[in-house]
Amino acid sequence: MIIDLPSTTTSQVNKKLVELRETGGAVALGRVLTLVIVTGDGTEVEKAIQAANDASREHPCRVIVVASGARQAAPRLDAQIRIGGDAGASEVVVLRLYGPLADEGAGSVVPLLLPDAPVVAWWPTDAPDSPAKDPIGVLAHRRITDAAAEADPIAALQKRVRSYVDGDTDLAWTRLTSWRALLAAALDLPPHDPVTAATVTGAADSPSTDLLAGWLASYLKIPVRRLDHPRGPGIVSAVLERESGDVQIVRPDGKVGSLTQPGQPDRRVALQRREVRDCLTEELRRLDPDEIYENTLHGLANIVRGEEEPAEDTGAKA
Repeated sequence: MIIDLPSTTTSQVNKKLVELRETGGAVALGRVLTLVIVTGDGTEVEKAIQAANDASREHPCRVIVVASGARQAAPRLDAQIRIGGDAGASEVVVLRLYGPLADEGAGSVVPLLLPDAPVVAWWPTDAPDSPAKDPIGVLAHRRITDAAAEADPIAALQKRVRSYVDGDTDLAWTRLTSWRALLAAALDLPPHDPVTAATVTGAADSPSTDLLAGWLASYLKIPVRRLDHPRGPGIVSAVLERESGDVQIVRPDGKVGSLTQPGQPDRRVALQRREVRDCLTEELRRLDPDEIYENTLHGLANIVRGEEEPAEDTGAKA
């Protein structure tokens, strides 16, 4: 069910939420957190809401969407409440702010926060340079950005390095979970020779490729080269060099990879690029600081960038 509240106030929105709870049952109870989505008033709103709805099936929450509209317009707040089938396992409150109100998202959010529940802020695109200093970021226990969705992903990642505060994370990091798990599992198998160097290859604008290289440099304390692949998609390969033979994961098509390691048969592994909803679901599982992500950001300073490698046509970027 969708209820539109044009030209309204946050107090009227709150009153309507209470009314829906009383008439429709425990609509607003049992929520484990408040997810605040900060975005523009465009097509990205529905994509973000859909991802949040999917994530809410594992993490029931109140979703507040702060969509900033035209700042030249007259001051106005248009709200929309979605419950039931239109809101997954959550309740969604969409706040469209126009005119001077477009810069007052934090003030509009505060009256709608669930009491005694943690707050997670998510910027699907156009994240602030320092999320922890943003008015909405100040309210949040966790702050989620996505460098891959920025106009210049690598520059955005460098901003994350400079602005990191406990509670920050980025979906470019979450997309690495499968790669990290496979590499760690491969090193658990014999022979247990130390890794002497590593090479990570991927699209020039892939922040996840940089983060994988930074993770290896930070935790293995080895030289790591980061090579550009002319077409990607995303991460193309990771090679760990050992005296007994290299451990290699190669994913030329952005979907299926091959794992090669000494003394083991080659294996095909599923490595399709993760959807935003899957990454968001994973990030909502933890509200404590991610020390591994923090150390990985510091490890970016230790990677060595190499020359672009020739490659075959691998199709569109994932």
